[in-house]
Amino acid sequence: MPELRAILFDVDDTLYSTTAFAALARRRAVEAMVAQGLRLSVEEVSRELYEVIGEFTSNYSHHFDKLLLRLPPASWAGINRAILIAAGITAYHATKSELEPFPDVLPFMRRVTAHTDLRLGVVTHGLEMKQAEKLLLLGVLPHLDPRAIFISDQVGISKPNPKLYTKALDDLGLRAEETMYVGDNPAHDIDPPNGLGMITVRMRRENRYTQVESLTAADYDIASLDELVPALERDFGLQLGPEPRAPTGEPRGS
Repeated sequence: MPELRAILFDVDDTLYSTTAFAALARRRAVEAMVAQGLRLSVEEVSRELYEVIGEFTSNYSHHFDKLLLRLPPASWAGINRAILIAAGITAYHATKSELEPFPDVLPFMRRVTAHTDLRLGVVTHGLEMKQAEKLLLLGVLPHLDPRAIFISDQVGISKPNPKLYTKALDDLGLRAEETMYVGDNPAHDIDPPNGLGMITVRMRRENRYTQVESLTAADYDIASLDELVPALERDFGLQLGPEPRAPTGEPRGS
């Protein structure tokens, strides 16, 4: 029976719904700008904002500045542009207080850390502070090995470069064949670790990648971490046991 020593996770659309959160936060931002006097409908402004995001990427830090440049000057004439931008930014960031993991995430992590010696960690693509903030808000940090947090911007290597995974393995002293990686993006999360010989798990949650296939087959294909429990027990001899009681102040699920 093969030995499993660690499970590493992608973050976005694997541990929480990036897609749903981004849509809600952007909607709230536009509504706040309209409430401050922007003279266009929420739908009109939202369409332009999504064009800005598509052209400048989601990690660009001046979406609302570019948005105002593209809107008719008459739509915000007489309003201090800094107030409109601040309204959008403030509403967007306020939505982060509602960030929560998928319902299966914390129960799974609690079972793994309570009943096994597996190390849990993340290998995530994104800006250093943005990804770190997500880990804090999602409440997963108590279950992660603090040495097993690898953020592409912090490491200097982006997905899908397999060197990002190699860096994680080397730093943790793990062999590829004893390390499992769970992610939703076939090009970023399945093919690169497959090429290194890692154990791969395709998380097929509802998002833009659900119907996209990887070039190489994942070892496991699941829609929830609950589906991974039988595989861990059957294929790796682990006994996860029941979910322990959540510590005071920690949500039991989502």
